[in-house]
Amino acid sequence: MNFSEVFKQSNQLCKVSPDGKYLATCVQYRLVIRDVNTLQILNLYTCLDQISHMEWSSDSLFILCAMYKRGLVQVWSLEQPDWHCKIDEGSIGLVSSRWSPDGRHILNTTEFHLRITVWSLCTKAVSYIKYPKACQKGLDFSRDGCYMALAERRDCKDYVSIFVCDDWHLLRHFETETQDLSGLEWSPNGCVLAVWESCLEYKMLLYSLDGRLLSTYSAYEWSLGIKSVSWSPSSQFLAIGSFDEKVRILNHITWKKIAQFEHPAIIDNTKTVYKEIEKRPAVSSDEMSLHDITVASSLFSTQSKYDISPLPVQIPVVKPDPDRANPKIGVSALAFSSDSRYIATKNDNMATAVWVWDMQKLRLEAVLEQTSTIRCFQWDPRRPRLALCTGNSKLYLWSPGGCVSVQVPAEGNFSQKNSCFKFFF
Repeated sequence: MNFSEVFKQSNQLCKVSPDGKYLATCVQYRLVIRDVNTLQILNLYTCLDQISHMEWSSDSLFILCAMYKRGLVQVWSLEQPDWHCKIDEGSIGLVSSRWSPDGRHILNTTEFHLRITVWSLCTKAVSYIKYPKACQKGLDFSRDGCYMALAERRDCKDYVSIFVCDDWHLLRHFETETQDLSGLEWSPNGCVLAVWESCLEYKMLLYSLDGRLLSTYSAYEWSLGIKSVSWSPSSQFLAIGSFDEKVRILNHITWKKIAQFEHPAIIDNTKTVYKEIEKRPAVSSDEMSLHDITVASSLFSTQSKYDISPLPVQIPVVKPDPDRANPKIGVSALAFSSDSRYIATKNDNMATAVWVWDMQKLRLEAVLEQTSTIRCFQWDPRRPRLALCTGNSKLYLWSPGGCVSVQVPAEGNFSQKNSCFKFFF
């Protein structure tokens, strides 16, 4: 594995373009565009204030930079560096900005979610969408970019509106059977819309494109409910992670549960449990100055490797504080591999472990036990390979063939504190 030199960035704003050709990083109020192959700077843009959010258009020709404190959005073109666009939301404020799938419209959400403004870069037309709901995931585009589903709150009731992205006309508008809608997400094939209740109730609703309720699923009552949701890339499975530390898999034919994955503290029924073992190289400091010790500490960092633990294995469990809101318990992260063969999960009160499940055999394939809390994980888009980081200077990779820990070669106190990273080829 090859590594580049370390580049500066602010607010963890570092993104690869959708076509994989460019790398964009933000440093305070500057936007830097690099060529992925050579890492040479292609363009350098200066914004009016510190950048809060940055996002590529779907065709990698434009990039937007949002400055939420000032209610501004600036758009830059890679083909025409002298062209730029500025959108000022004024006194109504700005809390979110994103591209539409066609890469020629920008959707800005105002403060207090009073409305969503749709700006066209081609015609300079402006459209307004009222009553967007402030929730975990209240807006989602279908994978083909044809439709947008929006959660709305009107007269103390939840609604979903489906818009056609070509001209933003309303296709369907229907009331949902929820008390407090928390999120919605299209299936990858765009045929089904999953809508789920807030964490106070376990309730999953599945709607068709025309607003018909296809199915309702509830695993239990009178306890904290859904915490995470993920579709498989094939649209055959819907995975639901909940506060009871379990993942339930629904099939796309009957929308019934076909499997349930638990996260026990003692593991005795899996093929492999990989445990990270750290070892720090011994460096004699008897005749070393303070400067030498500082240099040595950065060059001779802690090394780690994976050992296969004999079964049974005890996974460290952190008991959540019952007096605090948002308890650290339950399955908060789900991710399918690109071929839908595996699913990776993380249980919050077992924060140092990632669980990998085989979707063909519907059983636990492997567990990765780290020495530190897992910050994030993500699958390779081309093959079943999982990458994860724990906020240190190492990158961890899992594949069906085994596990490896890779040291990032950087001088000084470098750590992967970003909440996500991305494979690209």
